[in-house]
Parts: sequence; structure tokens; C-alpha cells
Amino acid sequence: MERFEGTLPIGSVVLLKNGTKRVMILGYLRYRAGDQTRIYDYCGCTYPEGFISPEKTAVFDHSDIAQIYSLGYQNAQQIAFRQKLSEIRNKKKNA
Repeated sequence: MERFEGTLPIGSVVLLKNGTKRVMILGYLRYRAGDQTRIYDYCGCTYPEGFISPEKTAVFDHSDIAQIYSLGYQNAQQIAFRQKLSEIRNKKKNA
């Protein structure tokens, strides 16, 4: 799939650079467990297994994505949320 500009929707399935297992996006703007010095664009779980535990959840940035396999569900509500999220992310990353 071609590169996707902006924030990927929840449920999108990606492969991270140097990764061997696909990851499904679960959420946005998360810290790594025990380290609140850096915020990441996404958190995700392995696909197709799904969420197993917080310890098995990955955090990563959009730039870490090597390939997009599937986009999550999008509608007008998700697109509006994505715009607000982009504003919040820019403020947090530039702070």
C-alpha cells in the first residue's frame, strides 16, 4: 500500500522497519512503560493475535512504519478526530 500521510486510523495493520510481525494500531500518543520522557505516535499489538497484555504492546512513531497492509475504518468522525489529534501531537512533540 502506498504511503499514508497523516495519522493512521485505529485498526490499521502495519509492518515496522526491521520487523517480522505485523502490528495493529490500538491507540495514539503513548509513552513507553516506565518512561514518560518521550511520547510516541502509536501503540499497537501483534496481528492477528490482538491485545494480549500491556507488556506485549509496542509503541512507535509514524516514521518507524515500513509498510501499511490495511487501513482501519474511516468515516467523518474519525477524520475530524485525526485532525484534532494531529494538532495535539504537534504541540506535545514541540514542547
